[in-house]
Amino acid sequence: MAAPDAQAVKAYLLDLQDRICAGLEAADGGARFEEDSWQREKGGGGRSRVIKNGGVFEKGGVNFSHVFGDGLPGSATAHRPELAGRQFQAMGVSLVMHPTNPYVPTSHANVRFFIAEKEGEAPVWWFGGGFDLTPYYGNREDCVHWHQVARSACVPFGEDIYPRFKAWCDTYFYLRHRDEPRGVGGLFFDDLNEPGFDDSFALMRSIGDAYLPAYLPIVERRRDMPYGDRQRDFQLHRRGRYVEFNLVYDRGTLFGLQSGGRTESILMSLPPEVRWDYNWAAQGAEEAELTEYYLQSRDWLGEAKA
Repeated sequence: MAAPDAQAVKAYLLDLQDRICAGLEAADGGARFEEDSWQREKGGGGRSRVIKNGGVFEKGGVNFSHVFGDGLPGSATAHRPELAGRQFQAMGVSLVMHPTNPYVPTSHANVRFFIAEKEGEAPVWWFGGGFDLTPYYGNREDCVHWHQVARSACVPFGEDIYPRFKAWCDTYFYLRHRDEPRGVGGLFFDDLNEPGFDDSFALMRSIGDAYLPAYLPIVERRRDMPYGDRQRDFQLHRRGRYVEFNLVYDRGTLFGLQSGGRTESILMSLPPEVRWDYNWAAQGAEEAELTEYYLQSRDWLGEAKA
C-alpha cells in the first residue's frame, strides 16, 4: 500500500485553487479575486482569495490552507482520541460563492487532507470534502444537473459511492434547530482512507475537479433572470439559515477557530448581507416551494428518470 504523500496533495490543492478561481472569474465577467497570503503563528499558513461586487458574485472566497502543529484541538480529538499527542498537518481548499441574483444558488465546496504522526507508529490520515448547493428559488433542471455531475465524479470508484456520499451530505448539511436541510445536497465524505492512499486521493481529486462543471452551467442559466425587492428580501432571510449552520454545526469552521486558524479566512464563508426578523415566514407560493419541495431529501436522479 502506498505511503501517504502530503506534498502531492498540497501541489494538487494549490493547482485546484488556481483553476477554480480562473473559472469563477471568467463566469463573473467583471471582478477578480484578491489574494491575501497569511502565516499561522503555530505553524503553516495559506492563500485566501476573495471576490466581491462582481457581475455575478456579490461575495465569494476560495481559500487554500496548510496548517500544522504538535497538538490537536478538542474538535478533532473528541471523536478520535487516538490522535491525542500526535503532530498533525491539515490542508485543503474550501470555497463559498454568494451570487447577487436570488435565482442563482449559493454553492460550497471543499476538499481536504489530514495526517497525524507519532514516532514509532503508523501515520493516521484521511481525506474529506464534497460540494453542496443552496438555492433560494429552486429549479429542477439545476438540481438534476448538479447531482448528475456529482454522480459522474463518483462512478469510477464504485456504484455505491454516490448514493452513500449523497445520503451523508443530506444528513450533514441539516439545521437540527430549524428541522430543515441547508440546501439540495450533493456530496459529503470524511475519514476516507479505506481504499488506500492512491485510490482515496484519486476520488478526492475527482470530486474537487467536478465542482466547476457542476456549478458554472447553473450560473450561466440563472444569472440574468429578473428579480425585485421581494426576491432579494427572501434571499437575505434565507442566507441567515446559511450563517446559522456555519457557526453552529460546520466542522471546518469549528476546527479552524479551535486550532487558532486565521479568523478572517475561516469566516470568509459568511455572506455580505443577511437578515433576521423575529418570527419571519416566507410569503408567496414561489418562496414556499423552496421548503415544501426543494429542501427535502430527494432522489433527484431517480425522479428525473420517472
